[in-house]
Amino acid sequence: MNSLHRVKAKLADWSMVKALIIKEILAVWRDKKSRFVLIVPPLVQLIILAHAATLDVSNISIGIHNQDEGWYSHELVQRIKGSPYFSHVYEFGNSKEVRHAIDTQKVLVSLQIQQNFSRFINSSKQAQIQVILDGRKSNAAQIVTGYLTLILQNLNRDILAHNGVEVSDPVNIEFRALFNPNLDYIFYTVPCLVGILSMMLALMLTAMSVSRERENGTFDQLLVSPLQPWEILVGKLIPAMMIGIGESTLLMIFALNLFGVPFKGSLILLYSSMVVFLFSIVGIGLFISSISRTQQQSILGTFVFIVPTMLLSGYATPIENMPHWLQPFSNLVPITHFFIIVKGIFLKNMPAGEVFMNTWPMALIAVFTLTLAGWMFTRRLE
Repeated sequence: MNSLHRVKAKLADWSMVKALIIKEILAVWRDKKSRFVLIVPPLVQLIILAHAATLDVSNISIGIHNQDEGWYSHELVQRIKGSPYFSHVYEFGNSKEVRHAIDTQKVLVSLQIQQNFSRFINSSKQAQIQVILDGRKSNAAQIVTGYLTLILQNLNRDILAHNGVEVSDPVNIEFRALFNPNLDYIFYTVPCLVGILSMMLALMLTAMSVSRERENGTFDQLLVSPLQPWEILVGKLIPAMMIGIGESTLLMIFALNLFGVPFKGSLILLYSSMVVFLFSIVGIGLFISSISRTQQQSILGTFVFIVPTMLLSGYATPIENMPHWLQPFSNLVPITHFFIIVKGIFLKNMPAGEVFMNTWPMALIAVFTLTLAGWMFTRRLE
């Protein structure tokens, strides 16, 4: 009998646990916001992750400055155009156009074919090709180096097989990387981390500011104070801006002294663009905070924003690798533009005109996010 009672007691306990499990599932499912969080963000992240996260380097833009009119240079150009890795092939007339295309990131790599290229091969001499790489994208540049080397190796093999040229390597490649001669990955990573870590700090501070007030019960005190809603927002915004700039300064000091990253640009241009960038980020943080009732919701909202942002920014994988329909969305991410600025100012002394061309999109995003955050904040007060 005792064993029977114990079995019945365990079954009763399990029935209560089962009822509690069902209750929790129904509670989550019946809540409209919970259903949204469970379904929509994972689907959006799945679509973005599936298309944006890739370690391949494809859809490469390449420039060619061909000064030779012979058959071998024409054959080399056709092989590059027929390669599945190079989707955009630009032909330039002089070295100045080549340099400008790499400066503005129109192309990742450029080939310089000299006038006597075909004549040297026909004379059983070794012909030279200069390959100029964009060192700001060190990882992609190294992979592209392998692609071009493979194409040239196949060309060398065909020349030796069909023409019987005596030189072991009829075509020799000379690689040169602009802005980062050794293709040091640190020179690419550390400037980007200045933007990433500053963004995460400013976003977390502002995203949790209003929800923290609600949880602590001090938000009502702000509402009955003489402060206007916009004054409350400014009071939340300015500290995050100051801390974000201070954090960026500290990170840059470490980047210069600990990692030895060169700094060739203007501090004024960098800090000016950084202020605009942080304004756009704190606007997003305030919007998340205004629609969140708890700090946990703010953290979740921040995570939902950061994951696709990092993938679309081009930090992990090149934007050119993404599908064409997804690439325009990267322009809506503030840190995409700031990456171009911070790497350009650190490594190549980016001029003010190029800095402005990448700053004004962040300014538009800042105006939109701050306006939306202010409207949502005022609406929630009503």
